[in-house]
Amino acid sequence: MVVKVGTNVLTSGNGEMNESYVRLFCEQIASLREKGIQVILVSSGAVGLGMGKLGLEKRPKAIEKLQACAAVGQSILTQTWQKYFEPFGIVVGQILLTRDDVHGRRRHLAIMHTIETLLGEGVVPIINENDSVSAEELEIKFGDNDILSALVASITKSQVLSILTTVPGLLDLDDGGRLIPVVENITPEIEALAKGTSSETSIGGMTSKIEAAKVATRSECGVFLGAGDAPHILTDLFKGSAEGTYFIPSDIPLESRKRWLAFFAKPQGRIMVDEGAATALVEEGCSLLALGIHSCESDFPTDSLIEVVDQNHNLIARGLVRFSSEELQTILGKSKEDIEQSFPQRSKWDVIHRDDLVLV
Repeated sequence: MVVKVGTNVLTSGNGEMNESYVRLFCEQIASLREKGIQVILVSSGAVGLGMGKLGLEKRPKAIEKLQACAAVGQSILTQTWQKYFEPFGIVVGQILLTRDDVHGRRRHLAIMHTIETLLGEGVVPIINENDSVSAEELEIKFGDNDILSALVASITKSQVLSILTTVPGLLDLDDGGRLIPVVENITPEIEALAKGTSSETSIGGMTSKIEAAKVATRSECGVFLGAGDAPHILTDLFKGSAEGTYFIPSDIPLESRKRWLAFFAKPQGRIMVDEGAATALVEEGCSLLALGIHSCESDFPTDSLIEVVDQNHNLIARGLVRFSSEELQTILGKSKEDIEQSFPQRSKWDVIHRDDLVLV
């Protein structure tokens, strides 16, 4: 399982680690390991701890100051985890990632192999976003590590992702704060329940947690969302008695390659398709043909990963395109026979073959 712990759970509000919580948390992970459950920890908190150490009360807006906070806080974070895992004979290994690390197929395979090796050696991997060097991601972020934890769960083919936060789960605030215990499908109504955050140290919120649940459940991973300060939240989870919200994995799992196309790689362009092509892709599982392409909205080379949108600009798929954007401009709306005349050297006429396309 992957366990993601948020900044406001780990810190005491003044830029210091809540060490009594960390001690109990490490005890729970040790107990799970004794039962044969491998645990990967995605830990926020570096920026918040750095702010405390540097005497800052508000989250800096300047990228350089945020990076400085992360650099100071990350060492405190890792040292504290190692201190409280030590009594259980557990060694921790630190992995710091940026978005670029999960965009490329080779890099994300390297991440997978590193994590597998650490687990094989009995090490608890502690993963965080590399805020000290990733300028762009500090603004776009993985979502206070929520999306990062879902990507890690997908890379490692984990069965459970547990996101621990300051609330007991997904709440319906329009219904007196009623806890929703199970989510079978993430519908627009479920997404509408999300609320943001006003914390000075946390930049996630329920929106990013639901987005993380989308990624993980499509990767055959169940997602549990619960209160991190509950005394035995992790051990209770495996007893079936933890209070929180459980997102059920999708009934239509994606194979590993398509999962990479859907969630890890960075799209290099976008094309718009007409209503008929959108229906064929979504409902019939067809390949994308030039005949159904309405327009090409950006420049990209052959074999690029691109996004496919409908005429209302709704994202419906991603895939590897067999033509460059320049080539596509000459064959938009054309039939296979017309394309054969334009590109007689080609043996394949699908713009995106269904084996290289994944619905999102």
